[in-house]
Amino acid sequence: MKVLALAALLPALALAAQPQARRVSTLLVSMDPASEASSVQMEGYMNEALAHFAGMTVRKSEDLFGMPEDPGARASLERGRKGYSESLAAFDKKEYDEAERKVRATLKELQGAAGAMRGCSPLCDALALYAAVLHLRGEVEEAKLALIDLIALSPTHELSPKRFTREFLSLRVQVATSRTSQLRGTATVNSRPSGARVFVDGEAVGYTPVTLPALTIGKHLLRVERPGFRQHGQIMEVATDDTELTARLVPTSSYKAYDAKLDRVAGEVNRAGEKASGVAAMLQSLGLDRALVGTLRAQGEGTELTLGYYDARTGQRLAGRRMSVQGDEFGQLKQEMERVVNHLVNSLGEKVTKSRDPLDNRGGMEDWSSEDRGGRGKAQDRKKNDGDPLDGVSGTEDW
Repeated sequence: MKVLALAALLPALALAAQPQARRVSTLLVSMDPASEASSVQMEGYMNEALAHFAGMTVRKSEDLFGMPEDPGARASLERGRKGYSESLAAFDKKEYDEAERKVRATLKELQGAAGAMRGCSPLCDALALYAAVLHLRGEVEEAKLALIDLIALSPTHELSPKRFTREFLSLRVQVATSRTSQLRGTATVNSRPSGARVFVDGEAVGYTPVTLPALTIGKHLLRVERPGFRQHGQIMEVATDDTELTARLVPTSSYKAYDAKLDRVAGEVNRAGEKASGVAAMLQSLGLDRALVGTLRAQGEGTELTLGYYDARTGQRLAGRRMSVQGDEFGQLKQEMERVVNHLVNSLGEKVTKSRDPLDNRGGMEDWSSEDRGGRGKAQDRKKNDGDPLDGVSGTEDW
């Protein structure tokens, strides 16, 4: 009976003996506005590299500081959904004047809901309904304008043939294939602070400041996100002229507390001393065990990165590196950040659990030696002669 009880207890003891995963993250401090644009992107790439190591739980910047949704946008979205339902009910009853009144109010309400929308519904549905009402009233040109906005938001948005007339469905096809719908415009999106991720119609398009050179004219859903700040959204109107807009982001209370410590932390990182009490205090307040903490400073056309790998309990700088980063024009930034993270963490003997590179940690010359000019490897040197007179001979010994 005691043997059975002990056998049942062993799995629980084994689980209890497992070491707790180390909580890690990357924190980069921008020393000037020019370097601010790349900080969030680089933090993300470094955190992805940290996730490849065994025994580590990566806490992203949004986990540490939050990235809350705009409560006003959420409230507007809920009112917009209700307004669309009422508009649709009136339309199905053929109460077109009532439907137009309600759908106009719905579209106005949805102007402030962009930050909470993760698709074009109910905005696309409301635009389609509004265009249909205008078409029924004979205001064809106004209906076309509404359809241009609909097509810009979602070119494949489906219209029900059971609800809308055949003539209206034909008008939609006519507008979609018209010269006007083929026009494109350029939009430049900025943010304060910069470095925020930009989504247009639900798709990630880059980090602020970003210029989008070939957007369909009409309305587009814009969302701007930066960890530690409230999400920003708006409906962006793109025309044939250049469009430029700036999102002013509101920081969270957690980010404000973090920001107040950055001057001291940046000084300790740049001095690269063995211990950093300010870094330790900040990491402890964030609930981290270790972290990559660095500073970014614009340097010519690139950015100077000073990076340290710190222990939160002692403030000890376990490893460090200073390097120049040339940007991400050719998509090389992610690999560059992965290499520097691997270099710092591997120097402490940490083990990588996942790697996408089949040649990771191999240089391709592991079996070469200074005296082996004929191509023989160490395994061949140890192989016994099985009677072959040419065994171990490459044919180039006398050259």
